[in-house]
Amino acid sequence: MSLQPLASSLLPPAMRRPAGGRLLRVATYNIHKGVRGLGPAKRLEIHNLGAAVAAFDADLIALQEVRRHNHREARRFDHSRFGWPAQGQADFLAPPGYVAAYVSHARTRHGEHGNALLSRLPLGEPLHRDLSDHRFEQRGLLQVPVQLPVESGDTGPLTAVVVHFGLHHAGRRRQAERLIAHLAETAPQGPLIVAGDFNDWGEKLDPLFAIAGLRRARAPDARRRPTFPSLAPLFALDRFYVRGLRCCALHVPQGLAWARMSDHLPLVADFEPLPAGT
Repeated sequence: MSLQPLASSLLPPAMRRPAGGRLLRVATYNIHKGVRGLGPAKRLEIHNLGAAVAAFDADLIALQEVRRHNHREARRFDHSRFGWPAQGQADFLAPPGYVAAYVSHARTRHGEHGNALLSRLPLGEPLHRDLSDHRFEQRGLLQVPVQLPVESGDTGPLTAVVVHFGLHHAGRRRQAERLIAHLAETAPQGPLIVAGDFNDWGEKLDPLFAIAGLRRARAPDARRRPTFPSLAPLFALDRFYVRGLRCCALHVPQGLAWARMSDHLPLVADFEPLPAGT
């Protein structure tokens, strides 16, 4: 059954900048590899996710758990109503007018998956770095330079990074330290956004990123925006850490349609690029 995600939660249009022009809208979403359920109840959600991604109306969309291919799932859903897409999920989910950057960081017997960035702004050459803390959890980062719109001001290119951290706190801390060291070498200056699923149940990573000059994006009301589990969100696992950007609004679409598509809810933010050196 194809759903209409906006029937359950309308996202407001992207805000306007005081000086004119639209703010930069960025979304992050763990899509659970495009499927939900277990055993005979497993269902394909990738087509509904396509409608959801388009509904963000975002300039940049960071995705985690994105499959490049999976032969077993392709066979399973080959005869379903809509079927397993012939394209990789990043290209399949990119709305018209968007470009997709993707990199695999996990390979299994049946396929591979990783992180993706969908953009309607021009992208540079993507960069991948392995962040795996041990052999049982394959993790990585996707880093892409983004050309900001002219009305954003003379801030230079934006560095966008997509991550999916591990399940254990000590490992997450090591991954954060490696990410910070990597960014100190590859993106020491200019606007920067790190988006993704940080799996930070205890909310312990903020001080580590703050020392490196990266602030967690918060709405003007400063309230947390839980995204997990999608049916009854309690934990703010999905986040943005930023430099050179001001968060003007933060949204979490909710409702049964969104809860159906993934175990995470998406997080959508509107950012204003700050003048260089701010």
